[in-house]
Amino acid sequence: MDNPMTGKVSQKGQVVIPVEIRKALDLKKGSKVSFELKNGEITIKKLLTALDWANLVKQIPVENVDIDADGHYDSKKSPDFHDWMVNG
Repeated sequence: MDNPMTGKVSQKGQVVIPVEIRKALDLKKGSKVSFELKNGEITIKKLLTALDWANLVKQIPVENVDIDADGHYDSKKSPDFHDWMVNG
């Protein structure tokens, strides 16, 4: 969505977020957003809900890693650990 869209500020200071953006961000009635003013520009971001966070946490891989006193682990028992630590 690289094309700029315009809106109009109402007498109460309200602005309608274009439908394309609302759909792309899954913004619904009651969704919370944050505003940041920096160098004369406004950035609006969707705030994550508890459900959004829960879904993100579900995506984190679970792998039991035994690390010895020297900081070493068995890469055969924990094959994804190194990649997760390096790449996140």
